[in-house]
Amino acid sequence: MRSSSNPVFRDLPAMSGRGYATFDRYPAGGYPGAPATQAPADRRPMTIDDVVTKTGITLGVLVAAGAATWITGLYGLALPAALVGFVLALVITFKKVVSPPLILAYAAVEGVFLGGISGIFNDRFSGIVIQAVVGTAAVFGGMLVVYKTGAIRVTPKLTKWVIGSLIGVVGLMLVNLIAGFFVEGGLGLRSGGPLAIIFSLVCIGIAAFSFLLDFDAADQAIRAGTPARFAWYIAFGLTVTLVWLYLEILRLLSYFRE
Repeated sequence: MRSSSNPVFRDLPAMSGRGYATFDRYPAGGYPGAPATQAPADRRPMTIDDVVTKTGITLGVLVAAGAATWITGLYGLALPAALVGFVLALVITFKKVVSPPLILAYAAVEGVFLGGISGIFNDRFSGIVIQAVVGTAAVFGGMLVVYKTGAIRVTPKLTKWVIGSLIGVVGLMLVNLIAGFFVEGGLGLRSGGPLAIIFSLVCIGIAAFSFLLDFDAADQAIRAGTPARFAWYIAFGLTVTLVWLYLEILRLLSYFRE
């Protein structure tokens, strides 16, 4: 299996075969040649329904937590929620056992974070959250179409390019953050100027291409008959990318509003 931009997918069992633009599934009976019975989740091979269902549940928890935070006006919870979410993401990524409760806890905490941040941005720029949500959905849907139609093929070269770019932008974010302690605005990557706009566009582009790698990881897992419980990992990885994409679009829109 090729590496994905989401480190969590390294914990998927080793698999062979190449998945591409299909999201195929095995028959309801389970592995090829198996009796037509419903196997336990730890033995039954993953299907596209598992991925869609688990991703839907994870995003549902995130949206519910975000809406509750926004409605109650508890924006002050955004920062602690971000820190807790970061820790949970690390635990989930490096934990060797699939843990749906941890993944749902991460979704809830991230929902609180996004709800608080979205409320703050929307109070300053009315309607910006709806625009960011629409933009995020459009990018996700567009990349899914690109993957399904084979317009862009997920090759080892593309995978290395995306992962390298991802490491690069994260490194620049850290340098900008550290520089901000000594120089106002740091490197200017988040100051709202032309450089900040370009940087956000680059981040959005990398996040969009990361979806291709995530779709390919899910496709290969389904083709290889990976146990159904690992669909939670796929859901977690897609959620991480969606959260990053939404934040970057929200930030970019705020630059134009200013």
